[in-house]
Order: sequence, then C-alpha cells, then structure tokens
Amino acid sequence: SKCNVPNYTSLLLIGPTGSGKSSLVNKISGALDNLFISERAQVSYNSSTGEGTHFLHGYRVPRCLGSFCLYDTRSLSPDSSENLKTLECWMTKGVRHGELVKRDSDSKDLKAQLKCKARSICSSDQLTAINFVIFVVNGLSVLESMDNIDEKKKLYCQMIATNYKCPVLSFKDDKPVVVVTHGDLMSLSDRARVRVYLGQLLGINPSRQIFDIPENNDSATTLAIVDMLIYCFERADRNFPAKDLFVDKVWLLS
Repeated sequence: SKCNVPNYTSLLLIGPTGSGKSSLVNKISGALDNLFISERAQVSYNSSTGEGTHFLHGYRVPRCLGSFCLYDTRSLSPDSSENLKTLECWMTKGVRHGELVKRDSDSKDLKAQLKCKARSICSSDQLTAINFVIFVVNGLSVLESMDNIDEKKKLYCQMIATNYKCPVLSFKDDKPVVVVTHGDLMSLSDRARVRVYLGQLLGINPSRQIFDIPENNDSATTLAIVDMLIYCFERADRNFPAKDLFVDKVWLLS
C-alpha cells in the first residue's frame, strides 16, 4: 500500500486548565499496565498556580509493547485564536515529544521560567501524526457552568464548545471523543446530567461518544477506559488501510 501505516496509534489529549488530562494518562496507563506502578505523568493539584503541563509528552501504552501513544498537552488558552494556531500545527504537521508549547500571551516571568526548564530537555526530532483526539473536561466545572446565571461562569462551557467544534480536530465526520473527569466528586444524577448537557452542547451522542472516567480504581472505571479506547482506535483506523490493527488492540485490551 502507498499509505503510511504508523507503527502505533497516536492519541492527542486536549482540554481546559484543570480538566485532568495528565491524571487521565495515569489512569489509562495504570489500567492497562499495572495499578501499582508509579504515575507516569506529572499531575498538578492546584491549576491556579499555573504549574501545569507546558511540554508535549508522549506516553507509550502498554510500556512493554507500546501499542499506542498518549500525547499529554498544555491546557487550552482562554484565547481561541491561540488555540486554533496551536491545534492546526499539531493536527497538520504532527507533534514532537518534549516540545515546549509557547504562547504570545505568556507573561515575561512565565517565558523566563519555561526557557530555564527547556534547557535540560532534549525534544525529539521526529514528528508524529495524530490519529485521533480525546477532549477532556472537568465534570464539576461543567456542572457549575451549566447551572449558573453568571455570564463569567458560563464561559467554561462556551470555551469547550468553541474549541471542540474546531474543524481541524475532526477526521472527516468523526469528531473527538469526550472524557468527563472528576465524577467521583459528583452524584450519579449530576454525572448523567453533565453528559446529556455536553451531548446537546457539542452535538454528539452522550451515551456513545462521551465517557465518564472518574478517579476510581474499580472495574466500572476500567471498562469505561477500555470502551473509550476502542472507540478511538476504531475511528483512528479509518484513516489508514490497516484492517488488523483494530482487532489487535481489542485483543490487547481484553
């Protein structure tokens, strides 16, 4: 075949500040590798400090086989034009492990800090094409935004909708999968409400394309992770003629 079939599937994780992208990387890795291994992605527990992810990090899962790669990214900017510029670059040119994600809106202090951090990091020279996108949102923030009359509070859901509907994130008619985090801090009824609301907001099926993955280590959470990955693999494989890849990944997850 003339098509360039990748050795592994690359999934891009994007989302607002505090959405739980890095935690999701650890949840997926723990579910498929070993629940007792150390966390791979650095998690920020106070997003207001600005000490989140600033470099692109690729995590091969499972570690021993590397069947697919999760790319953890910097949180989305409040400026949609900055996001569009970055997302277009990632989706059209590819991503590079270890690359610093810079923005024009970064303060002088932050730019100086990032420049210092980048000195000891050697980014990969290889660009990797993205095969599908996982859009991560904080369920608590969605719940607060959808039930609030304050226009500032509503900005969270507006930001989600604006960035999710960016055409460059879709593969033909396949839109990104959505993962709702922080469900362990919400009631079951509120978790269901959030999924239904997001389905209406984004124009996708809440029961098939929106996955509730809380910070729980139980069989239900593991099943949700597996179902979400299968959804991603199935759609990613439509972009290259490799009929056996989807079957291999389902076998790996079973």
